[in-house]
Amino acid sequence: MARVFLIVMDSVGIGGAPDSATFFNKDLPDLGANTVAHIAQACAQGRAEEGRTGPLRVPVLDRLGLGAAVSLASGQFTPGLGAKPQGLWGCAAEVSAGKDTPSGHWELAGLPVPWQWGYFPDEEPAFDAKLIRHVCDVAGSAGLLGNCHASGTEIIARYGAQHMQNGWPICYTSADSVFQIAAHEESFGLDRLLKLCHEVAPYLHDNKVGRVIARPFIGTPQDGFSRTSNRRDFAIKPPADILTDWVKNAGGKVHGIGKIGDIFTMQGIDTIEKGTDSQLMQYLFHAVEGAEDGSLTFANFVEFDSLYGHRRDVSGYARALEWFDGQIGQIIAKLAVDDVLILTADHGNDPTWPGTDHTREQVPILVTGARIPNGCIGQRRFVDVAASVAQYLGASETGPGTSFL
Repeated sequence: MARVFLIVMDSVGIGGAPDSATFFNKDLPDLGANTVAHIAQACAQGRAEEGRTGPLRVPVLDRLGLGAAVSLASGQFTPGLGAKPQGLWGCAAEVSAGKDTPSGHWELAGLPVPWQWGYFPDEEPAFDAKLIRHVCDVAGSAGLLGNCHASGTEIIARYGAQHMQNGWPICYTSADSVFQIAAHEESFGLDRLLKLCHEVAPYLHDNKVGRVIARPFIGTPQDGFSRTSNRRDFAIKPPADILTDWVKNAGGKVHGIGKIGDIFTMQGIDTIEKGTDSQLMQYLFHAVEGAEDGSLTFANFVEFDSLYGHRRDVSGYARALEWFDGQIGQIIAKLAVDDVLILTADHGNDPTWPGTDHTREQVPILVTGARIPNGCIGQRRFVDVAASVAQYLGASETGPGTSFL
């Protein structure tokens, strides 16, 4: 019996979104952003030499059709990615009015976002007095720090020492529909931070802010601060059944790896495993070895985005792609004869692009398995991924998409 492994390479966009001119990093439209192509070009030009060297080397992803998908989506040249694709390959565009994690993942799971997300203005203060009072009341603090758009690493460097002195939570946002609270795991307490985020989330969700994110960190003013892996997202619950529900209703198990459980508030998900990307890859190996017949394993590898895209670290992003390529080749070698593995993404985050926000891009669809033929599936929609998985696993619900399997 069939199994599906649906893997989201968070932010690995391939350019060419039809509406990219209407999405911005600061005052610059995303028109022309291309995460994979620009990384490959930088590598070929010797501009990504930190911890690696030479052209981008992703032979497994290339054989699956990554370079071909970039060309299909955007017409961009990707040096070193010229293999003849094996399996099914194509690209997909999003219709939801967002370039963030929930928008991309909901749509990949068959549910275009049915409303406009709530965003905060890029000005100081970013949050209105009513929200500030609510957060302070729940936190039991006389005030909060931050109250602005900021990078997560920069804002803890700026306010970490003050936070440890007065105990005020550090609150900030970004171009995404998100409210983030950073706090020291020891002086503030991890459990207290998670409780604070859990209790303020309904207020934010009522205003269609997609996620409240707990951002714990450790360290000292003398030695510096660093974020930990105990992040947790408190997301709006999807307002309708999604792919995970469809598979579960068909009798299949659904296993989440990474932040999938947070994104979908565990809707339709039986088990969840979290950790660093290297730990998540081990969980994926275990799933390939032991997941049940008829199951869906839904994984998100976030560090492309969180560690390298937002920080505009081209070398780091290239290293992450090359590490992932080596690992996913080993995963593919372990697939059973009826298994299908689908690689895709949720948005872009071009590390060569000005600003620090996501970029509006199409994403690759790369499909492999012993029974999967070779061929181009063309330009598709995000929702086609959900329809394909559901149909392959024999679910009666397939949503608004059209299967490519």
